[in-house]
Order: sequence, then C-alpha cells, then structure tokens
Amino acid sequence: MVAEPSRSGHVPVNGLHLYYEVYGDLDGEQPPLLLIPGAFMATDSMTPWTEAFVGDRAVVLFDQQGHGRTPDAAQAMSYEQFGDDAAELLRALGVARADVMGYSQGGGVALQLAIRHPSLVSKLVSLSATFRWDGWYPEVMESIGGLTAAAFAGSTVEKAFKAHTPDDDAFAAYIEKMTVLNINDQQISDDEMRSISAKTMIIVGDADGVKLEHALEMFKLRGGGDTAAAATGVLQKVPDARLVVLPAMSHIGLSGESKLLAPLITAFLDDVAPTTPDLF
Repeated sequence: MVAEPSRSGHVPVNGLHLYYEVYGDLDGEQPPLLLIPGAFMATDSMTPWTEAFVGDRAVVLFDQQGHGRTPDAAQAMSYEQFGDDAAELLRALGVARADVMGYSQGGGVALQLAIRHPSLVSKLVSLSATFRWDGWYPEVMESIGGLTAAAFAGSTVEKAFKAHTPDDDAFAAYIEKMTVLNINDQQISDDEMRSISAKTMIIVGDADGVKLEHALEMFKLRGGGDTAAAATGVLQKVPDARLVVLPAMSHIGLSGESKLLAPLITAFLDDVAPTTPDLF
C-alpha cells in the first residue's frame, strides 16, 4: 500500500515556490529523514524509499528548482544553492536536525547541506554521488552534454514541468540549466569533505557512473578505515563512515534497491554496529 503524506504543499524558499511532502510525525523519537531525489527526478520517484523508512521515522522530500512541482526561477542552478534550499525547507518545517540521504545529484546536494549547514545534519547517506566532477566516468559527462529538451518529449519530466509552466521555451531553458549544472558538477575540496561533522555512509554500484576509486576516496576523507579492527578482526566502536559497493549494479539500478539497502541504512542511522560472531 502506497503511503500518503501527512502534510504537503509549497513554501517560499530563496525565491522558489518549493514543493515538499512529509510522511509521519516530525516530532517522533528518531530524527526525520530528508530524502533528496536525483537529477530530473521528483518526490514521487522516491516512493519505494519513503515506504522503506516511514515505519521507523518521519520522511521529508522536496522537489528541487524546476523539478516536479517546483517551478523553475530566474536564478542559476548550483549544488550550493540547492543545499541552501534544503536547509531553509527544514527550518520552515521546524526541523532542528535531520538525517539526510540523497541519490545522484541529490547526494551532491546532501553533501552541500552538510558542509554549509552542519547543525541541521545528524547522519549523511550519499547514494551514487560524487563530490568532484572527476568522480564520474568521462562517458557520463559526454552523455549529459548531449541532453536537449527534445530528448524529454512526452516524458514525465516534461509533463510535470508543463503542468505548472506550459511553455516550450521555459522547458528548454530548464534543460539547458540542468545540463550546465551537471557538466560543471561541483568541486568540493578534501578539507571541506573532512570538515563534515555528520557520520557518513557512501553507497555505489560496481557498474556505477561513479568511479570506485572516487567512492573509496570519499570514504577515507569521511574517516573510513579502522586500523584497530584490522589488527584484531573485530570492530571496537561504531564506525564514523561506512562504504557499501553492490555487485553488478548500475547507477540507475542502484536507485531501485530500497529493499536491499534500507536495513543497512537503518542500522547506520541508528548507530547499530554489525554483530561479531564468536569464532573461538
């Protein structure tokens, strides 16, 4: 059964008429989970993820600038601005601190939220995302560079946009802005990655658009690796960073693995360490 939002609507955020949905009680025992969809995706694309988590915690989603039910605006797009938009939404909802999970572009936005507004982020989950443009395989950038409005003709992306802005030129301008945003990507420094205060989980596929060495670099910069555990074979404490690599898994395929990944993510959000078997 598809979950229904407990509240939804639009709020004025940084010059946007930002659409959001809330599932569950924001005043529950667990921090709410902010889910940020990927490029060209809207809140309804995250329904399986919402349903995977809403039994344990409240879930908040929103449509980024120009996505879904949030109309585009005059300002240029940037990951930094999207992170600020997410922060202002949380404040508008009265959320002092949330766990944050973003997929692809949404993962990049989640990183910006954690860097620029650290007090708002409790735990951070980066699902198939990068912190620098060179974290993507070159073929990804080549594919993005060829995007045009014609490629989205008749798609749910075009239909959602034209439901609030029935203008071909405006839609073409939105696609162009998105192309520029994603080709330029973002350039988060190593020091900025180290500065993130939230414990972090990095998830990628081994056939992802994200290079595995980039995911490993992100893991290390977030404090991943435990020499004490390496020496003893046993975790001595709950780790600050976790890395998950799914086999035979593509970038888009990963977005459909909510049933497999939700238990791992929930254990991370709840600070549950893996059980160590008694071998001796």
